[in-house]
Amino acid sequence: MPQKPRTVICVGDIHGNISLLNKLWLNLQSDIEQSDFNSALVIFLGDYCDRGPETKKVIDFLISLPEKHPEQTADPCLSCRKPRLCFCWVLGFDTWKEYSKSEEREGWYKGEGFEDMHLQSRRWAGKIRDQFDYSAYGVLYNGSIYDAASTFESYGVPHGSSDLINAVSESHKKFLTNMVWVHEEEDVCIETEKGLKHCKLIAVHAGLEKGNNVEEQLKLLRAKDTSIPRIQHEPLTGRKTVWDIPRELDDKQTLIVSGHHGKLHIDGLRLIIDEGGGYADKPLAAIVLPSKKIIRDTDNFSN
Repeated sequence: MPQKPRTVICVGDIHGNISLLNKLWLNLQSDIEQSDFNSALVIFLGDYCDRGPETKKVIDFLISLPEKHPEQTADPCLSCRKPRLCFCWVLGFDTWKEYSKSEEREGWYKGEGFEDMHLQSRRWAGKIRDQFDYSAYGVLYNGSIYDAASTFESYGVPHGSSDLINAVSESHKKFLTNMVWVHEEEDVCIETEKGLKHCKLIAVHAGLEKGNNVEEQLKLLRAKDTSIPRIQHEPLTGRKTVWDIPRELDDKQTLIVSGHHGKLHIDGLRLIIDEGGGYADKPLAAIVLPSKKIIRDTDNFSN
C-alpha cells in the first residue's frame, strides 16, 4: 500500500498580527486530520514583524512551536526586509552602502550608532518624510517606510529607540539569526489535473529571479550573506522579476512557494500565499499540500 504523502503547510506573511495567526492555527488544527497536522512540515514564508501590533508575540509563538508540536517540522523563512536585515541593528551585522540616495526622502535613522547600522536597519528605524504614500493601499505609513513603529512598541520602546537592542531577548536574537533564507524539500506531493505529482519544493520569501542562474541564487540564499549587494537579494525583495517560475525549471517538476506580494496566486507549480499583506482587515492564509486547500483565519470550522 503506497505511503500517504506528508502534509505540508505554507503560511503567508504575518506582520505582527498575532490574533490572526492564532485563529489561523486553530483552523488548521480543526480542518486537518490530527495525525497529519501533528507530523506536518510547516513553512512560514516571512514578514513576521511590522504593520501589525504584536511582533514580539508572533516571534514568541514561532519559538514555542517545537515544544508544543514536537513531531512537526516548523521552518520560518526569512524576509530580507523583515525581520532579519532590519533587525541587523540588534544583531550587529554588516552594512549595504548603495541606495544612499534615498536617505533624505525615506528619513533614515540618524541617532545613536547609526554609522555602524545596516542600511535596512536605518530605513526601518527612521521616519519617512511623506507620511501618506501607499498609493496601492491608501493608508498612512506607521512610522517608517516599513511600518516599523508597531514592532518597536511591541518590545516596549519608542519607534527608532536604540533601547530596542537590549529589549529584544537573547532567544529572539537567536531565532532571527538562525532563520533560513530558503527552504528546500526534495519530495513534496501536490494534486494536479493529472493526479498526484512529486516535486522538489523551494520556499523563498519573494521567489526566484528569472534570467539568473537558479543554482547560483540558491547558493547565495543558503549562505545567508547580509553584506552582498541588494540586487542579488531579488529572491527576498523582488516583485515582477520573481513572479514566475524561471524557465530553467520548466521541465524539472519544481514547486516554488512564496509570500511577499500581497496576493493569493496559484498557477500550476507557482504558489504565492500572501492574501492579507499584513493588514488586520484582510485574511491571513495558508495553503495545505498536497490538496492545495486554502485555509484562512476567517474560516469557521465550528460546525
